[in-house]
Amino acid sequence: MSEPAVTLSDLATEVRCKNAGPFWVTIEAFMTDPSGYAVADRLITAELIAGLYAVPVDDIQIFRIPDLNVVKVSFPRQVSQGSLHDRDIHAGQHHVLLGRSPIQTGDGRTSLPPT
Repeated sequence: MSEPAVTLSDLATEVRCKNAGPFWVTIEAFMTDPSGYAVADRLITAELIAGLYAVPVDDIQIFRIPDLNVVKVSFPRQVSQGSLHDRDIHAGQHHVLLGRSPIQTGDGRTSLPPT
């Protein structure tokens, strides 16, 4: 039996999402230390976010803050906040997909970064 995949949430102090106005969502990954930040920095790309959230790559903004061990991602909401088809008015659940993203080594195996 294989070990369960190590995910971004396993390395983070917190992965959270918040409403960034009626048209945008922001997801933040707060990492515990510089080595965790380095993993998040490599993992979180516009291509990953585009695949997880069905957002065009050109619409994604990534803010990397190494001094705080934080990576922030902002992208347009698929529907505006509070509209008829909005299923998460506070954008409080969007972080789950990113948090569950597996951490992989160069050979495709999942693993924790070296300590």
